[in-house]
Amino acid sequence: MKIKCPYCTTENEWSSDNQFRPFCSERCKLIDFGAWAKEEHVISGNSEIDDHMSEDNNSTHFKPNDS
Repeated sequence: MKIKCPYCTTENEWSSDNQFRPFCSERCKLIDFGAWAKEEHVISGNSEIDDHMSEDNNSTHFKPNDS
């Protein structure tokens, strides 16, 4: 089966031999990964819930040595 690389749209074979699938190459895979790391790609969600969850992560109520 042929698929298009999500980054460069080059057609390539969907095969277990392609270690970079669905990408055509390591280069395209790394470029896409970098875009996620720089938050150029995001998964949309509920911003109110996301804000609430991030506040919990920054909370000072939990200390690792608390018993």
